[in-house]
Amino acid sequence: MSHTRKPDWLKMRPPSGQRFTDIKGVLRDRNLHTVCEEANCPNLGECWSGRDGPGTATFMLMGDRCSRGCNFCDVKTGGMEPLDEAEPANVAAAVAEIGLDYVVLTSVDRDDLPDQGSRHFARTIREIKERDPGVLVEVLIPDFRGDPDCVDRIIEARPDVIAHNVETVERLQWPVRDRRATYEQSLSVLERVAERSSIYTKTSLMLGVGEYDHEVYQTLSDLREADVDVVTFGQYLQPSRRHLEVSEFVHPDKFDTWRDVAETEFDFLYCASGPLVRSSYKAGELFVDALVRDGASVEEARERARTATQASD
Repeated sequence: MSHTRKPDWLKMRPPSGQRFTDIKGVLRDRNLHTVCEEANCPNLGECWSGRDGPGTATFMLMGDRCSRGCNFCDVKTGGMEPLDEAEPANVAAAVAEIGLDYVVLTSVDRDDLPDQGSRHFARTIREIKERDPGVLVEVLIPDFRGDPDCVDRIIEARPDVIAHNVETVERLQWPVRDRRATYEQSLSVLERVAERSSIYTKTSLMLGVGEYDHEVYQTLSDLREADVDVVTFGQYLQPSRRHLEVSEFVHPDKFDTWRDVAETEFDFLYCASGPLVRSSYKAGELFVDALVRDGASVEEARERARTATQASD
């Protein structure tokens, strides 16, 4: 399947435009990384061009090398370097320079550090909020090997959304993820955030890695049991021939079905679901923005997010 021609619905727009060029320049000037580039996100051109808003960039903290080696991910592994102590302030300055009002932060795994980078993560959140309290901050955190103290540091920094991705169904955690990542560990992280805060929680699943429908359904049930608020579904795309092969290119109609199941059967606050949806996805950000900033109802926020997404298609 990995060498089969991609279907038409997976065609992507190449990055272009002055906005794209400007954001890339700011990031390079401040020696910052984005998961948009490192993970070859299919939405990079659309998000950075900001065609229906100020643009979006997902900052990747703590370097461009990960201490783990997940078989789906294109981020480089090994050769860990010391943390850049100026990074939190540089990210906050870049957010201001680019003019973002909704920021997504993620990171590589740093199992080599005593606190797994949780203090660095928290510092970056605080730097952004101190510079401009009006900026909404979403974080996509590692599992921190399930260490509750690390998770609590993120909670105490008070981002607006805390996301952690289970990535796939329980049976496929390996070979999809690094062996140090487990389904139970990921659920425990999300559950702790929900139990100890009123911060919105979010997770993402890739489809097309060999999952069965009943397993996806069970995963949704487990996530709601852990009080997760928002879930996203996207198509797995093989970054290179050395990565995990694609099992199936899932039809867009199936993604629509999973969105309806998530919102109507399991009552998730919001579900973004489509072949090119990724965990840091503009529709999800618009949904949270409407809830937090505008005080919209869940129904209003859902409709606003979908309308904006359709307008950009």
